[in-house]
Amino acid sequence: MQQQIEELLEDKVELMKQGQVVEAADRFFADDAETFDFTGSVTKSKAEMIEKMKGFTGMIKSVNGITHHGSAVNGDTSFLEFTFDFDMTDGSRVLWHEVIRSVWKDGKIVSEQYFKN
Repeated sequence: MQQQIEELLEDKVELMKQGQVVEAADRFFADDAETFDFTGSVTKSKAEMIEKMKGFTGMIKSVNGITHHGSAVNGDTSFLEFTFDFDMTDGSRVLWHEVIRSVWKDGKIVSEQYFKN
């Protein structure tokens, strides 16, 4: 199982490095996946997460950089470390360092939590 997750994780990383977070959620999330982010926001399904990501990506004016720092897998749980740097349509800048913890079942993410530094 761990090897399968490692392979899936490589594909997810490639999509995310290209800024394709909506596509990554669509491809890798189970229909009933839950997410929890550092703001306290929770989603209860893949469809809800996709809508949230569409809203967020729609506010990005330009991508200055997406850096993948590393990945790890332990059993059914994976960890990704990224830095995201975006200029937003409202004139603000988003620059955050994030660790993404995902729990996998049957090749799909069933739970994901985001930790911002």
